[in-house]
Order: sequence, then C-alpha cells, then structure tokens
Amino acid sequence: MAPVTPVNATAAALLGLLHGGPMTGGQLVAAAGERFGLFFSVTRSQVYRELPALTEEGLLRLGKQGPRASQQYVVTAAGKRAFKAWLAAGGDADAVRSPLVLRLLHAGSLTVKQRTELLRAAREAYTERLAAARAAAKATTDPYARPVADFAVAHTRAMIKLIDAVPED
Repeated sequence: MAPVTPVNATAAALLGLLHGGPMTGGQLVAAAGERFGLFFSVTRSQVYRELPALTEEGLLRLGKQGPRASQQYVVTAAGKRAFKAWLAAGGDADAVRSPLVLRLLHAGSLTVKQRTELLRAAREAYTERLAAARAAAKATTDPYARPVADFAVAHTRAMIKLIDAVPED
C-alpha cells in the first residue's frame, strides 16, 4: 500500500466534507459553515488554496465542470486514506485561538466607551450564535454530531459568561 500523505486540519475538513460526494469550492465553503462553522472556521481563501494542493498530491481529482466555470472536486482513495489517518492520529489538546479572547485580555487599554461597545457587540454576536448552536443541537440525531453540537452550545455559553465577566468601567 502506498504511504499516506499527512494533511492539516483544514485539508482534513475538506476531505471529510467530500466524503459525501463531489462539491465545488463554493459548495465546500457553504457546507463548512453549516456543518462545523461554530467551532472550526474555514475561509474561502483557505478552501481555494487547499483544493489545488490536494489535487496535486492526488488526494482529490477534478470532477464535472459546473456553471460559470465552477469546478467540482472528488475525494480519491488516497484522500480517503489520508483523512482516516488524520482522524486516527488526533487526541492532542487543541490551542484556543480566539481574536475576541485576545481583545478581552487587553480590554483595559480601551476607553470605557470603546470597551462598552466591544462587549455589547460581542454579546450580541454570541447570543445569535447561541441560538444557532441550540437549533443545530436540537436538530441532530447523529450519535457523533450530537456531542459536538452540545459542545458548541456549551462553548458559546462560556464565551457569553466571559464577556459578561469583563468590567466595563
């Protein structure tokens, strides 16, 4: 058997999505936002940077050409092996990378008015995200997606608690 090509988390996210069938870059961006955007962000530029690299490595192949020159991508057998190897190799503790948490850490450098606005906007955004996370958790019956959806709810609640704990004055 050929050696397995190691992939990063963004590449693995795309390979995982393509297990469901061929998709274009735009479809992948949308699917990523819907499926795991609450806890793992994938930008349009990341998707369009990864697709040619994954194709060159033989983990994807080009599928049908769609309207407006959109290109479908299909996961190959090597891509499926790389994805499975990435899944099995997990278990390490993740680093939290949150621009908001970094801003809150340094919120004392802001004026009271700036800090109040930052906290207001963050609370509003996370309140909306909490509603979406709760709806996603309620809608899922998949035994693997359910605990992840519950995590998204708990994480979003924790972010709101953090926002509320930061003093405005």
